[in-house]
Amino acid sequence: MSAAEGHATALGFIGLGVMGSRMCANLVRRSSHPVVVYDPVAEAAATVAELGARVADSTAEVAEVAEIVFLSLPSIVQVESVCAELAAVEHPPRVIVDMSTSDVARTRTLAAKLAQGEITLVDAPVARLRQAAQDGTLLITVGAQDEIFPELEPLLSCMGSDIVHAGSVGNGQVLKILNNMVLFLNMNALAEALAIGRAAGVTPDTLFSTLKLGSADSFALRRTASATMLVDEYPERAFPVEYAIKDLALALKLAEESGISAAAGNQTMDLLQRTREAGYGANYYPVMVKLVEGDA
Repeated sequence: MSAAEGHATALGFIGLGVMGSRMCANLVRRSSHPVVVYDPVAEAAATVAELGARVADSTAEVAEVAEIVFLSLPSIVQVESVCAELAAVEHPPRVIVDMSTSDVARTRTLAAKLAQGEITLVDAPVARLRQAAQDGTLLITVGAQDEIFPELEPLLSCMGSDIVHAGSVGNGQVLKILNNMVLFLNMNALAEALAIGRAAGVTPDTLFSTLKLGSADSFALRRTASATMLVDEYPERAFPVEYAIKDLALALKLAEESGISAAAGNQTMDLLQRTREAGYGANYYPVMVKLVEGDA
């Protein structure tokens, strides 16, 4: 019986950072499946343990217990390493679901390698803010075989409100990477508009409230830019400049492989890199506006 039919398949979750901890908590609360978790930072598992998750001492222990393992890790480097550890045990998981944002080509290569050991790799990166992770309203784009997606969809629905089957493995990453690229370009445009408007004598509040009434309206304007640029606050432990550079680099790599110049993407990458060089690498990425306005 599949997970979709209610069988209590044991689940694993590895990587309990800012997003992963919230996603895992919703999986524990909503799935009715036993969940075993691991994070190298022992304190990270405390909240999900209180909800009833079992805390493992290693990735190997997760692999021995769970049939389906979810990953929420910084990059493909960690994903490859953890997958190697999961595959090395005597009874590895049947399915690994990578919810990180990872390199497309390396994801597909890893999937082929794991398939030799009869392990299915699915990519299911997430979009939207940490509050969406808390509320279980993430956008999740899934690269999976047609036969495995129906089994995973109800589990992913514990963590997200919009689950998109993007096609075969790697396609989930393509959609997530391009979503982020468009977001970063929007934020770049808003930073430039803010700088120009302020220099021309228009207050930021007036500019942004007017843009919201016109065709320039966007999620980036209403949520991210308004919450940061208007109050000049760019906290750490949000989505930092370093992460934005990583994700945009993945999009630009796809563009290069496709023979597309992506001039706007490259210009935004230059701005983000200069923002990092100015000492803002750990700050929430809309801090790029400081470089546009010449405040750095």
